[in-house]
Amino acid sequence: MYHYDQYDETLVRERVEQFREQTRRFLAGELSDEEFKALRLRNGLYLQRHAPMLRVAIPYGLLNATQLGMLAHIARRYDRGSGHFSTRQNIQYNWPRLEEVPDILAELATVQMHAIQTSGNCIRNITTDHLAGIAPDEVADPRPYCELIRQWSTLHPEFSFLPRKFKIAVSGSPHDRAALQVHDIGLCLVRNARGGIGFRVLVGGGQGRTPCIGVFIREFLEQRHLLSYLEAILRVYNLHGRRDNIFKARIKILMRHLGAEEFTRQVESEWKHIRDSVLTLKPADIERFQACFPEAPYAEPTDEVNTRVEADCRNLRERNPHFAAWMKNSIVAHKTPGYNAVYISLKAPGQVPGDASAEQMEVVAELAERYSAGEIRVTHSQNLLLGHVRRADLPALWAALDKQQLATPNIGLLGDIICCPGLDYCSLANTASISVANNIQEHFEQMDYLHDLGELRINISGCMNACGHHHVGHIGILGVDKRGQEFYQFTLGGSSREDAALGDRLGPAVSKQQVVEVVQHILKLYLELREPGELFLDTYRRIGLQPFKQRVYEDSRATGSH
Repeated sequence: MYHYDQYDETLVRERVEQFREQTRRFLAGELSDEEFKALRLRNGLYLQRHAPMLRVAIPYGLLNATQLGMLAHIARRYDRGSGHFSTRQNIQYNWPRLEEVPDILAELATVQMHAIQTSGNCIRNITTDHLAGIAPDEVADPRPYCELIRQWSTLHPEFSFLPRKFKIAVSGSPHDRAALQVHDIGLCLVRNARGGIGFRVLVGGGQGRTPCIGVFIREFLEQRHLLSYLEAILRVYNLHGRRDNIFKARIKILMRHLGAEEFTRQVESEWKHIRDSVLTLKPADIERFQACFPEAPYAEPTDEVNTRVEADCRNLRERNPHFAAWMKNSIVAHKTPGYNAVYISLKAPGQVPGDASAEQMEVVAELAERYSAGEIRVTHSQNLLLGHVRRADLPALWAALDKQQLATPNIGLLGDIICCPGLDYCSLANTASISVANNIQEHFEQMDYLHDLGELRINISGCMNACGHHHVGHIGILGVDKRGQEFYQFTLGGSSREDAALGDRLGPAVSKQQVVEVVQHILKLYLELREPGELFLDTYRRIGLQPFKQRVYEDSRATGSH
């Protein structure tokens, strides 16, 4: 992992003291709400429906056990005993007291954590593939570049007051596990014909009121030009991005207005002036950041040990169907023989999707120390992952996770719902999201049925801001307000993978009471019409929207209450 140097330590410590004084002045009436707003947003603090919400940065989703232990302590000491992991690989606290937020930030600073630029019109937390550095299909580890971009973008004087928030994701694999194509900038590590490593650059993706799939504007960018090219993109956006309309301020709107060809021309023109500047990375610069992410201390098992481990796991799978299901759905291939990455589901039935209690966080921290080189990763889908687990330790790890309701084998299945906090917390939400997710999980809790359905992503957002990424769910559910009543609109066929697509609107919104019924109709038709080997997205792309629309609104007579 990256460890702070003296500059990081100084910056974060001084930032905490600045915000402590700003908070004191606000509480004393020396700063107005509007004056304080810009200050608190730069420190990750929102005013929500019931209490402030503090968003803590987890750069590229990577934590050590000490840091997760601190997050557990904050949940217990300053919140109501839990934290919410978001799709941006951060953690959010929904019940801190405003006067105690500076104390929280001070405690975070002791373990090299902060909340800087987790909100506001600036470059937000840089995200990546949760399998970064360990995936067998990886071209190169993207984490050094994430850290490089993080340092470049933190308190950048030119980009601290952009027209709107700005999100960057980096991936090192041809299989997109970081949702690159719905980011303002997506960077994918690739090799050129000569074997050199560089970036394929995408711009203009995003969700919200105007969802867009990004456009690749450069097929190969040399590593040394990474920062100068990002700077050129941000300069064009900062110059032309709208500041008169919050709904038309994102770079995706500028891209649409100018067109991809003209936008690219302006970026390339700006880049000519800075491509060979101080922003140019030297080989030693890249090597220095790569050295911050050394290989974990892997032990190479003998053939005899491998044979015994596989026999032990096979025997336990045969005796225990719960362990067998967990092995099938929660274990991921690792580039190092004898090791696996292991998902930790935060989507047990009845649990708030993405939430972890202080006790659960402490248990995961302890297990990471014991089984995964002290490292934990936060996934884009609001779960956790241990990245360096010996296969010999899988049975013991499963037993420990199972005791804490952290071994639900639903990763990638219907029960693994991505969900925003919705009306329970958010002041922008139109409808509840958590209770809808729980209703769906409760109705479809039979694991055999879920496994038969196969990979199926349900995403739920409580408003058009799309924090639940409903646009790219295989089944997307959006909450809408109809004369003070909670209704839900469905989309089908979305994807955030390398085959990224925005879902198609199914039809009129349905009442909250009908949501589970509509999901039932959609799944029943899928099971009736799928061909051997097809997953939901395959079937949908083959037969299209119309059969699902007919089943939900005509055959089922579900239109009566719309």
